[in-house]
Amino acid sequence: MFHAVIPAGGSGTRLWPLSRSSHPKFLHDLTGADRSLLQATVERLAPLADAAHTYVVTGTSHAVPVARQLPTVPDGNLLVEPSPRDSCAAIALAAAVIAERDPEGVMGSFHSDHLIPDADSFVATVRAAAKLAEDGYLMTIGMVPTYPETGYGYLRCGDDLDGGKVLREFREKPDAETAERYIAEGYLWNSGLFVWRVAVFLGELERQQPELHGIIREIAAAWDTPHREEVQGRLWPTLPKISVDHAVMEGAAAAGKVAVVPGSFSWNDVGDWHTLAEVLETDVNGNVVIGDGDVLAIDTTDTVVVPRGGRLIATVGVHDLVVVDTEDAVLVCPRSRAQDVKKLVDVLKQRGDTKRV
Repeated sequence: MFHAVIPAGGSGTRLWPLSRSSHPKFLHDLTGADRSLLQATVERLAPLADAAHTYVVTGTSHAVPVARQLPTVPDGNLLVEPSPRDSCAAIALAAAVIAERDPEGVMGSFHSDHLIPDADSFVATVRAAAKLAEDGYLMTIGMVPTYPETGYGYLRCGDDLDGGKVLREFREKPDAETAERYIAEGYLWNSGLFVWRVAVFLGELERQQPELHGIIREIAAAWDTPHREEVQGRLWPTLPKISVDHAVMEGAAAAGKVAVVPGSFSWNDVGDWHTLAEVLETDVNGNVVIGDGDVLAIDTTDTVVVPRGGRLIATVGVHDLVVVDTEDAVLVCPRSRAQDVKKLVDVLKQRGDTKRV
């Protein structure tokens, strides 16, 4: 049985001021499709896993809106984290709960906030990864790079497999020159999309992170019992904060236990306003309006406008900007500085301005 796991956390700081810690980007409709990014993810996964085999891992502040947006997903499949402990704890919890219910199950972990328009190709790629996962590999999906992106990690591949490649090494986000070299040498982008047999993943977690493994298994054993809240409340704060890449995948790759299936579908991780706009429809001047607010643009080109504050947004003679209007904040920056929006959020946090982060 295939189980789809959707980690839904974070605050999407590079999409501020629309994305906030209380209502992050995965809960928003950012494409005009009348569904949030989270809802689109569940819809995309439907050919692989029905609602009864779909799991969402999220925080306490997001549990209610997630449940409202996904009414068909059973309450027992909404895995609520009392506090954020990074991706390893979130993904391991899902794997352990699934293992309690289906010890032979295969799971995939899929981001809640990615744009993947080509659903058929995506499903075919995941099925290819699941086939190799049956052979005992921890699978990741590597995207074929289309340009030297410095905001993504990269995958160095090795020997061929039937439908994939053995992964030699994870590489961190490079500078521009290194990214160009990676592409020339056939590296893939690290999408952070994983597929594996839950038993294989938990075995590798136990080998590399025995303490974390023991805590997670104890929490999962109590998940479908009346003791869930007490056990999780007592043990969850003792978990280390560590990503699944650092905790498991890098060590597993070094041991030859990770394989890659190249993804041929278009993919965008919606990292900032510029990258989001690149996959949306533009007008004749290259402008993108995200939302149905009132916009008046004169002699304006290649500009992203997000009218969500209820006001008229008017631009004259500007080029290559991001303009985001919400009820309590306005952002204006060049598209080339879109990734730096996170710095604004960091400053607001330092100022103690919790209402606007």
